Amino acid sequence: MFKPQLWHYVEQKCPPGTIPIRRTTENDLLRAEKINRYGKKNQRPFYPPQTALIHSSLNENGHQHAITYVEGDKYYGAKAEINVWAPSIEMPNEFSLSQLWLLAGSFEGDLNSIEAGWQVSPDLYGDNNTRLFTYWTSDAYQATGCYNLLCSGFVQISDQIALGATISPLSGYGGRQFDIDILIWKDPRAGNWWMSFGQNCVLGYWPAALFTNLAEAATMVEWGGEVVNSEPGSRHTSTQMGSGHFPSEGFGRASYFSNLQIVDASNNLQPPGNLNTFSENAACYDVENGYNSEWGYYFYYGGPGYNDRCP
Repeated sequence: MFKPQLWHYVEQKCPPGTIPIRRTTENDLLRAEKINRYGKKNQRPFYPPQTALIHSSLNENGHQHAITYVEGDKYYGAKAEINVWAPSIEMPNEFSLSQLWLLAGSFEGDLNSIEAGWQVSPDLYGDNNTRLFTYWTSDAYQATGCYNLLCSGFVQISDQIALGATISPLSGYGGRQFDIDILIWKDPRAGNWWMSFGQNCVLGYWPAALFTNLAEAATMVEWGGEVVNSEPGSRHTSTQMGSGHFPSEGFGRASYFSNLQIVDASNNLQPPGNLNTFSENAACYDVENGYNSEWGYYFYYGGPGYNDRCP
C-alpha cells in the first residue's frame, strides 16, 4: 500500500473526530525571528510583473522562481500532479518549494493568495525533510495568513493526512518517480475554497470569509518552484529547485508538473489554455512547457542555483 507520509508507517489515520497535527516545539519557535512571525512568509513570492521596475523589486527580496501561469480570466480552482524531490538547501534561512498559487488582487496590500504543495524549509521545520504544506494570505503577506494550521484559517477535516508532515517516498535521479496530486476548487454555494490531496482525500477548506478579492474567483493561477537566495558569501546560493537539475535533462532527472488544469465557472476541470512562463534568471533556475496525450499540459522546471553561469 502506498503511504504518502512517514507517519503512515506507524498509524494509517487518527481516531474518529480528530485530525493529525504536527507538533510545534520550543525549538520551532526559537528559530523564528519573531514569535508573531512564526509560520508566516517573510517576503512576498512572485506575482507576474507588468513592468521591469517590479522585476527589479522582486529580485531584491531574494525570492527566485521558475513558473508557468495563466491570467486574464476568472479561475475557480486549479489542479496538478507534482513530482516530489528532496532539494538541497545551502543556508538554514532559505527554502525550496514547489506549489500552485490561486491569486487575486495586487501587491499594493490587497493580494489574496491560496497556495499548496511541497517544501523543504529548515527554518520552519528544523530539518531538510520534504513536507506537504498550505499557505494563505488576504493582505499581500503582511499580517494575515500562515503555513498549515499555525494560525486560524484553513479548516482541516481529514483524519488521514497531516499538514507539515514528511512526504514519502521521494523521487530519485535516474530512478523511480513519485508525484502528489493536488486539487483546489471553490464551492459555488458557500464560497469556501476546498483542497484535496491524492485521489480520494478531501483535506479541508479555506473559509470564504478569509478573503476579499478571492470572494468571487482567482484572476491568475501559477504552478512552479520558488527558492530564497540569501546570497551567502556575496554569490548566488546553491539551494536547489525541484530536483536540482535543469528542465533540459527531462524525465527522471528534472522535476515536473503534469496534468495542469483549471476549474471553470461550471465547476468543471478544463485545460489551462494559454500558458506563460517566467524565471528571473534561467541560468540558475529554468522552466520549459510541453503537451502530450499522457500528461496533458506539463512543464519541467528547476536547477542547481550557483554554477558557472549563475555566479
